[in-house]
Amino acid sequence: MEPGGNVYQEAVGNGVAADGQGLAFLNGPMLNGADVQLDDFVGAHAEYNEEEEERKYFRRKRLGVIKNLLTASLGGMLTYGVFLGLLQMQLILHYDETYREVKYSNLELQDIDNKMLMGINVTPIAALLYTPVLMRFFGIKWMIFLAVGIYALFVSTNYWERYYTLVPSAVAIGAAIVPLWASLSNYITRMAQKYYEYVNYKEEHVQEQKRAPHGAYNSYLIAFQTVFYAFFNFSFVCAQMPTFFFLKWYLYDLNHTLFHVQHCGTSSQGILPGFNSTVLQRLPRSSELIMVESVLMGVAFLAMLLVLFLCGAAYRPTEEIDLRSIGWGNIFQLPFKHMRDYRLRHLILFFIYSGFEVLFLCTGFALNYGVCSIGLEHMAYIITAYGLSSAVCSSLALFMLCVPRQVPLLTGASIHAILLIALFFWDPHPKSLGEAPMLYLVAAVWGLGSALNKTGLSTLLGMLYEDKKRQDFIFTIYHWWQALAIFIVYLWSGLPMKAKLSIMLITLVAAVFSYTWMEHKISQAIPHRIPKIPKPHQKVRGYRYLEDENSDETGSEGEEEGGHSDSSEGEAEGEEPKDQRARARRRNRCSYEAGNNVG
Repeated sequence: MEPGGNVYQEAVGNGVAADGQGLAFLNGPMLNGADVQLDDFVGAHAEYNEEEEERKYFRRKRLGVIKNLLTASLGGMLTYGVFLGLLQMQLILHYDETYREVKYSNLELQDIDNKMLMGINVTPIAALLYTPVLMRFFGIKWMIFLAVGIYALFVSTNYWERYYTLVPSAVAIGAAIVPLWASLSNYITRMAQKYYEYVNYKEEHVQEQKRAPHGAYNSYLIAFQTVFYAFFNFSFVCAQMPTFFFLKWYLYDLNHTLFHVQHCGTSSQGILPGFNSTVLQRLPRSSELIMVESVLMGVAFLAMLLVLFLCGAAYRPTEEIDLRSIGWGNIFQLPFKHMRDYRLRHLILFFIYSGFEVLFLCTGFALNYGVCSIGLEHMAYIITAYGLSSAVCSSLALFMLCVPRQVPLLTGASIHAILLIALFFWDPHPKSLGEAPMLYLVAAVWGLGSALNKTGLSTLLGMLYEDKKRQDFIFTIYHWWQALAIFIVYLWSGLPMKAKLSIMLITLVAAVFSYTWMEHKISQAIPHRIPKIPKPHQKVRGYRYLEDENSDETGSEGEEEGGHSDSSEGEAEGEEPKDQRARARRRNRCSYEAGNNVG
């Protein structure tokens, strides 16, 4: 043996003592062959690299987050594509007078359609009351799954078109719109934050599950929201598949459908006055309709399976428990209390306009400008141009990585303002195919502005509200105002086109001024007022809640104690009340004394 050598370590490492004797000289009896194999199995591997294994583990975690992002985006795209495509096809079929008489002579399909649209548009008004409660009761992933299932239910009811099937399913769709969108936005934001944690797993604040530095998530939020909206905007293209592959072969050309139409564009009023009451050359067979609806049902079911099996949870189980345990009464009240924050109040007009612009493009522009000029058979191409443009141009939101966050949002608003002014003076001629290139161009440019607006708004909310305990309330407020705007568009369907364009332009200009003023107040460090979220009140008295220092509450207290505060007026979340700390110390002392007595 070399001088200074460690006999024990060499014996354990080599299996033979340094002086030639066996392990029995050092550790007792000689181990037999089975014991040696067992020791080799449970002992530390000679080539084990803990740092490399940790790196591989977090790489797998990052890949899992990307899988969740792509799956949720694809599921949302398929769900909305099926819903919009089926709704568009059914409204066209039910509009045709011959179809109604031959297929359902004793059934008032148009009246049913009106009630169905009312159910879809009116029901979301109450969504602010129940959406956060549902999201925290079911969890984000299961809320998405439940909402996608309701959309699949709507598809299935179209096999049997009756009042008692279509109208209740439409009301269910209306009830699920805001929860689905709020859950998807929250899910994408959480995936961006988790990806940041898995990339920076060596950082102290990540290991101790404390709040990240302000703005640390921003680059990941921009990238993830861009991917999501690129997928979702493609749903407008998917929605035209039933028309491209089935319905277009049954439609009359523009010379028949537009025979009595006199005015288009800004001179029109209501929805296509004078449009022919028959739009189908021949009636589709019931078997063909069942085949199309079965394909759509299969796609909706595929979206459900994607969410169920491939989407991971947004929160860990302990986080889910803490999110619910603040009390259902508090969960119900907090969306209303968050509106005290001036940042949200200044963004409300942008929320409303984001609801205006999408539905206006799909109804007002597509019908009163597009169909009125180039015929119903070309409407699918107009919406496809919009969907492709918005899907591709969503990638332009990545410029937020190198330019101020105001630039994409204000750029999209400027594009829409210019188009609204142009539409105000544009009066295309009926039955004029020469207008087609200009119509496609306007739809594509509108898609550019829409992509920047929607991606910019969701990313901005993720930047302003980084606290995971607030995001479901914030996105609920956003999409509730958006649904309220869609209801307003539904109500104004009979107004003159100039009145619709004026309302949208005034709302957009006011939204830009309000948002600019909000950014000015933030730059001046004017404090904002947001409600304090109560700490979890646990009823369990297990190991998890006995020791205050070793709790695995996933950083719920560490985040608040170590990070910056989003609150003002004495509502800071970082200060734990003294009586709570005293109770925690008494619990620790009691548990320690009880252990000594048992011992």
